[in-house]
Amino acid sequence: MHITTLTAADAAAYRALMLEAYEQAPDAFTTTAAERHAEPESWWVKRIGSAEGLATSFGAWQDKTLVGTVALEYSAKPKTRHAVLVLGMYVQPSQRGSGLGVALMQAAIAIASSRPGIRSLNLTLTEGNEPALRLYRSVGFVSWGVQPEAIRTDTGLKGKVHMSLALLRTDAAD
Repeated sequence: MHITTLTAADAAAYRALMLEAYEQAPDAFTTTAAERHAEPESWWVKRIGSAEGLATSFGAWQDKTLVGTVALEYSAKPKTRHAVLVLGMYVQPSQRGSGLGVALMQAAIAIASSRPGIRSLNLTLTEGNEPALRLYRSVGFVSWGVQPEAIRTDTGLKGKVHMSLALLRTDAAD
């Protein structure tokens, strides 16, 4: 198992894994599988991004199969570029409990920490997703609020838990 930064060459594998994620864990995402299935390849390539751009995506590979992913989305706005959004976290059910989720989050935290001016990572998760809550807490995220009735699911309206991780900064400019 190894973690890499995804590139445009990984777009097909990333798309397939994320479409699986939207099908397997529909309550975890604010977008439906049908909406994402309709996105062109160019959307997936942009979503993967690059370390120099406004997005970075990470993949966990078992042999040549992508089995987990997480993405970072950076803000271009001067007033919000100090905070990074964590999104698209997914690990295939057969790989859960292996430490893969922690490894993906650690890779994301390390890259975000290395970018000048980044002070925090933010994410949301759907209320009731205890495994995700445990994962995020295990790498240092703290909950700070719940947006009630944030998404409509097959089982009703659910809230989104907001979490943040403050990064330790050593650069003098921050």
